Amino acid sequence: MFFAKKLVMPQFYLEIPLSTPIEEISFTVFDTETTGFQIGTSDRMIEIAAVHVQGFEVDEFDIYQSYINPQRQISREIIELTGISNEKVENAPFSIEAITQFFTFAEKYHTACLVGHYVSFDILTLKSELKRERIAYRKQPTIDTLDLIGFISPSYDMRDLHKYAQNFGTRIYERHTARGDALTTAYLFVELLYLFKERGNHTWGDLLHAAENQSRYF
Repeated sequence: MFFAKKLVMPQFYLEIPLSTPIEEISFTVFDTETTGFQIGTSDRMIEIAAVHVQGFEVDEFDIYQSYINPQRQISREIIELTGISNEKVENAPFSIEAITQFFTFAEKYHTACLVGHYVSFDILTLKSELKRERIAYRKQPTIDTLDLIGFISPSYDMRDLHKYAQNFGTRIYERHTARGDALTTAYLFVELLYLFKERGNHTWGDLLHAAENQSRYF
């Protein structure tokens, strides 16, 4: 499988005035699936998906999703968990092509930052795949829905995305797929933004401060 296009790391829109209303901010919510948790060493990415969120609106009609050929076998446990079989990824693009397309999707919407649920793992996945191609990951602003939940409802103490979605009354899509989890995270994120605004927070600066994003560039 040959991919000729050279990946150019994006520079997301870091110079947005802190006074900008949240409604005017563009987000890319994303998720990844992998062959396991040792992503820095032996495990590989097998799916990536992203959805655009503009302020308080989820754009469910334009979703980026790709399976990825991990160049290794997927275990039975992961196949049962994600539904992603070796046959599904056999003719899928390699990670560098899928990541390039993912960044193109994010840049199309002038994304201010990447959003995820336990986003540090997904960023580590991107970093690890790029490192294998000898490409350095350019640090980007990120927001973790876990940080927003901690700011809005500090009493919550769990990690499961779908339990959070149930508790906050948001939409739930297919579990343990990048596409399903990205959509679930997007709707959870929007609900958290509404709650965030109800507490008197209205700007990009307020959001960065609440998510402690000033020091959370991955």
